[in-house]
Amino acid sequence: MTPALPILVVEDDAALREAVCDTLELAGLAVVSAGGGDEALQVLAGRTVSLVVSDVRMRPIDGIALLKEIRSRHPYLPVVLMTAFADVDRAVEAMRAGACDFLLKPFEPKALLDHVQRYRLPEVHDDERAIAIDPVSVNLFALAGRVAQSDSTVLLTGESGVGKEVVARFIHQHSARSKGPFVAINCAAIPDSLLEATLFGYEKGAFSGAQHAQAGKFEQAQHGSLLLDEITEMPLGLQAKLLRVLQEREVERVGGKQPVVLDIRVIATSNRDMADAVATGHFREDLFYRLNVFPLLIPALRQRGEDIVPLARHFLAEHGARAGRPGLRLSAAAEVALRQHAWPGNVRELENVMQRAVILAPGDRVERDALHLAAAAAPLAPGAAPALETAMPATPAAAPAAAPRKANKMSEVEREHILATLASVGGSRTLAGQRLGMSERTLRHKLRQYRLGGFLKA
Repeated sequence: MTPALPILVVEDDAALREAVCDTLELAGLAVVSAGGGDEALQVLAGRTVSLVVSDVRMRPIDGIALLKEIRSRHPYLPVVLMTAFADVDRAVEAMRAGACDFLLKPFEPKALLDHVQRYRLPEVHDDERAIAIDPVSVNLFALAGRVAQSDSTVLLTGESGVGKEVVARFIHQHSARSKGPFVAINCAAIPDSLLEATLFGYEKGAFSGAQHAQAGKFEQAQHGSLLLDEITEMPLGLQAKLLRVLQEREVERVGGKQPVVLDIRVIATSNRDMADAVATGHFREDLFYRLNVFPLLIPALRQRGEDIVPLARHFLAEHGARAGRPGLRLSAAAEVALRQHAWPGNVRELENVMQRAVILAPGDRVERDALHLAAAAAPLAPGAAPALETAMPATPAAAPAAAPRKANKMSEVEREHILATLASVGGSRTLAGQRLGMSERTLRHKLRQYRLGGFLKA
């Protein structure tokens, strides 16, 4: 549950600043104010707002300079400028610099409220899993809220476990299709031989065992949204058929002759570098551009640190309620440990940690020890059942022998985490995939890349 984001009013005329703030507050909106550009930047450095309403004529930093500074620091934050008629030329300059709109002084309260309603960032309040406290997350869900109002195809990318499906569901729930179905299919989890029939459906007798007709995922998502999860795992031959479906907006069942016209929004996700997948021939370039209408990169959990504790509290409450332990809460030391952890497994790893804490915490207070963030995982002997410690998700600290060298790129962090996890389960790709939250096919692909790069012995 995200608290309401305030509107920042920037005006050096105290009387006008108070009037604008009063108008917004009487409309039930949260407001913060600043008497100039410097003060406004200080406010933005310490908190997230949903909109900036600023005067143009201010000293020493005027509205145009403030706008440009906001654009460099907070590129997705909407800005509306207030200007006198004599400054219309400057207002045009402001629009070119990235302002959403401008208000000509004097203006009626209704004009101000109309602009606020039109441009402020949407609140993330009706999806308990869409927790956005960190400014990075607020910007992400602001963009997701805006694209939800259109019917554009969306491509969500990011590391495994960052919450791509949560964002996809948020887009669906905030769209005009929210009353329609949300259908998700993991392209990596279905064998290649069955994926086409699963996606497109089939007619009776289309192949051995097809005893009755079956609508595919595209048809099941009619008037709603279809999530194609891990799209880069789709075979190349099927990618060509998918491209045609997206171009023609109609699907033909396997063994069928009559196309079905589609009315759906397509959302695709991938935890791989799409450009690299195209360059190496694993993904069709034309399909990439067809999907990449509105790309959204989901930041890793370590890049949105202010979300860590709120997410942990949410998962603790959720899993605690299921386990009959609704009163669980985190200690201050546990919260510090959560903030300091690297979270290579992202939100999925955090949820696993909190689920584990529900089991291990002896009382209503979850202490640091119950998190087991540095739990060492010993390699399993062949046929041995995993003990509690070895069943826990591996972290970078779980690597046997020497700790891996310090990584300075996300790809290196991911590689070291994958190889450490693989070593901790005695080389079992199945167990490693389960701990990483990654399909065995994706893991095989990554390991092949590591072998080619000399990071893994053949």
